[in-house]
Amino acid sequence: QVQLVESGGGLVQPGGSLRLSCTAAGTFGIHAMGWYRQAPGKQRELVAHISDVGNTNYADSVKGRFTISRGNAKNTAYLQMNSLKPEDTAIYYCNIQIGSVAYWGQGTQVTASS
Repeated sequence: QVQLVESGGGLVQPGGSLRLSCTAAGTFGIHAMGWYRQAPGKQRELVAHISDVGNTNYADSVKGRFTISRGNAKNTAYLQMNSLKPEDTAIYYCNIQIGSVAYWGQGTQVTASS
């Protein structure tokens, strides 16, 4: 059974940084992973994605500020978030795509506020 565990969210002042971590247990091989976010009253949106071979893409709103990367452990992903803005406030979800099935973490709250 695939399970995703996220960590690293919290409260930070605008301009600050946070690093989110996600580990997918119960998987075989290397798979594409992504970070999504959902703010109150808004739809869930893609923030950053990394393919099984390491290609990355980002939402325009986070380009130049956020970086997605893989850890040394299989199917571990990180999201380094710098220069956080109040509009980055949301619940952030980790995702892994295995074939036609998408698995999701429980979400971690990120709040950028003074």
